Amino acid sequence: MKRYGIFAVLGPFLGGFLLLIATTVMSGYWNETSIGEVEKIFVVLFSTLQYTYLFGILPAMAIAAVDDILCHVRRISPTVRMLIVGVIAFIAAELLYGGRGSDSGALQFVLYGLVGLVPAMLSSWLAQDHKWAVKQST
Repeated sequence: MKRYGIFAVLGPFLGGFLLLIATTVMSGYWNETSIGEVEKIFVVLFSTLQYTYLFGILPAMAIAAVDDILCHVRRISPTVRMLIVGVIAFIAAELLYGGRGSDSGALQFVLYGLVGLVPAMLSSWLAQDHKWAVKQST
């Protein structure tokens, strides 16, 4: 259950932030950046946070389920599991967001793919049972 909680909390927040950054970069809004424009980005991020969680919780739970399934395969190491989950999330985010807008090319492919890759890999890393973590006794 810890795994699903981590994916549910971190996935939509980080994915929404990266999606906001990706669309901002792709629109050309950040050609000349000032501190006022950075403040506007954070205002938009926190004003749309409820929609980010509304539309991002289901994909985050789907990726968490894939991570949970791969966690039970003993032959797959945690590093390989993080990479597999990251690649699946990269492809899913690219298919979902890659067709947006009139731009196309490598920059759009990478930026929209990172929207899925970064939260999935970070959540998978945080959800793994580290050897140095304190085990709770029941």
